[in-house]
Amino acid sequence: MRVAIGSDHAGFPLKEKIKEFLISKGHTVLDFGTQSQESTDYPIFAREVSLAVQRGEAERGILVCGTGIGMCIVANKFKGVRAALCLNEYMARMSRLHNDANVLCLGDRVIGEELALSIVDVWLSTPFEGGRHERRVHLIKNIEEELC
Repeated sequence: MRVAIGSDHAGFPLKEKIKEFLISKGHTVLDFGTQSQESTDYPIFAREVSLAVQRGEAERGILVCGTGIGMCIVANKFKGVRAALCLNEYMARMSRLHNDANVLCLGDRVIGEELALSIVDVWLSTPFEGGRHERRVHLIKNIEEELC
């Protein structure tokens, strides 16, 4: 799977660990930065990852900042992006099963590395359930069409 990944300075250490994990699992990683812990602005990286998902350059995206909140807010501004802030494996599973989330947002300062990698693994391996949830995702798309 092609996975776009990005972080700000606060999420940089975890982004690097996730990138290593993804590569070890055979995924192709598109790294949109940042490349250090020097202070930077999270919307820059959320934009690039969201655009990659929106354009189909990546099948999924992962964004990391201090809490994951800012990244999630920005990512959800993009038509076709369904970003989910997940703090545990259950949220990751449900974001895929019921919401067909295509961008995962994580907070380096609120979850540990081991949990983060477990969340990523569950999120990438869980399919969209479809069925009644397909109708709801379609309603989201209709709202996007109306408002965007």
